[in-house]
Amino acid sequence: MIYFLYGTDIDKARVKAHELFDSLLKKKPDASFFKMDVESFNEIVLDEYIGGQGLFENKYVVFLDRLSQDKDVKESFLERIKDIAESQNIFIILEGKLDKASLSKIEKKSEKTQEFELKEIVKKEPYNAFALADAFGKRDRKNAWVLYRKAIDKGEAPEALHGMLFWKVKTMIIGSYFGEYSKGEMYDLATRLVDVYHEARRGKHELETGLEALILLI
Repeated sequence: MIYFLYGTDIDKARVKAHELFDSLLKKKPDASFFKMDVESFNEIVLDEYIGGQGLFENKYVVFLDRLSQDKDVKESFLERIKDIAESQNIFIILEGKLDKASLSKIEKKSEKTQEFELKEIVKKEPYNAFALADAFGKRDRKNAWVLYRKAIDKGEAPEALHGMLFWKVKTMIIGSYFGEYSKGEMYDLATRLVDVYHEARRGKHELETGLEALILLI
């Protein structure tokens, strides 16, 4: 009988294999337990595990630990997979990532199979708030609004975005550079930014929606 555990998440597969091994130890305290890996692999010993039994006909429980890591060991091991499956003894086979042919060969002969795959971690790209500030400073309403919505959708805090926009306006005023705005419009924009923040604090509106409305009116 074969219990087959494999996959790219070898750590989880190994933990599960040991849990299974411990469970069988409790259920069959009179069984003989053995482990074989690439370093300890021996064809004669494996044949004994396949066909032999302990004293008083007690079963063997054998843990075959990643025998496919070595090409020659893998070939010898797979030649015996049918005999292993038909053995009266129990085999726990642990493998990492396998080629399709080897996987199919073991899987077809296994009583139970469990795959453990590493989940792909999608790295979240940091949002560049400066792009939003630049669009706002250039009075590019459409691009500023698109970048604002992207920032909100990515989980950026409206307070942080407000701070960035206020910093941009303040920097332009200090540098006497008003771009597409007149001097009066720039000072008015600074005042409106302050107002939208305090109105949100007083509960008149959500900062997210108030700031979005301001961006759409630049």
